Amino acid sequence: MRFEGVEDRTAAEELSGTWLFVDSSTIAPPDDPDEFNDSDLIGLSVRTKDGAEIGTVADVLHPAQDLLVVNAPDGREVLIPFVKAIVPTVDIQGGFLEVDPPEGLLNLEDAT
Repeated sequence: MRFEGVEDRTAAEELSGTWLFVDSSTIAPPDDPDEFNDSDLIGLSVRTKDGAEIGTVADVLHPAQDLLVVNAPDGREVLIPFVKAIVPTVDIQGGFLEVDPPEGLLNLEDAT
C-alpha cells in the first residue's frame, strides 16, 4: 500500500498510530462466496440451526482466527469462531447467520 506524499520510510514512520478510515460503500464485494466484508456481518442476527436466537453480531475480530462478537439478549458478549464448521450459513440478504456450535461454546460460565 502506498499513500500519496509518503515517499520514504521516515515519512511512513511519522504516520504510526494514525487511524485510516475507508468508506465501506466503495469496497467491492468479495469474489469468493464464502468470504465477507466485516461491515456486511455486523448487525446480522445470530441463531442456531434449530432456530434458537443467540444475539446480534456486534463486531468481527481478526486475531489468529476470525471471531464474531455477538451481543446476547442477556447482555453477555459471546465470541464465536468464524469458521464454516461452526457458522455454516451466512445470509446477508436475509439478515441472519446460523451457527452449529460445539457443546459448551454458548454456555461458558464466568471463571471465579
